[in-house]
Amino acid sequence: MPNGYHHLTKDKRCQLFALRNSGESPKSIAIALKVDRSTIYRELARNPGTYDYQQAHDRAIEKKRRSPRNLKMTPEFIAAVEDKLKLQWSPEQISGRLKRQLGQSVSHETIYKHIWADKKKGGSRVSSLW
Repeated sequence: MPNGYHHLTKDKRCQLFALRNSGESPKSIAIALKVDRSTIYRELARNPGTYDYQQAHDRAIEKKRRSPRNLKMTPEFIAAVEDKLKLQWSPEQISGRLKRQLGQSVSHETIYKHIWADKKKGGSRVSSLW
């Protein structure tokens, strides 16, 4: 069984539906689907009442479509991060300082992701500093 939370596919939601209707417990469903039991509990909590796998899948797709990525990494914030990177600051230092200066926090992991994404694109801006 994989560690941690993983999104369910439409096929796994369909299997969850069938196993749930046959009276299986969430724990036994998790074992059958080879996912962590918290995944099943969360899926059932997000879709209370009679579980409809198609409706649950449609909701999950819609939620994923609506949720924008990197809301905090605005162009202004990226410019501030890149200025600090040019000064050879670490992402941990940048994260802490910008939280105090701008009142907006972003994790050091997000800054590392920004660096690596730039590096993947050819390293034109940030990754050449690292």
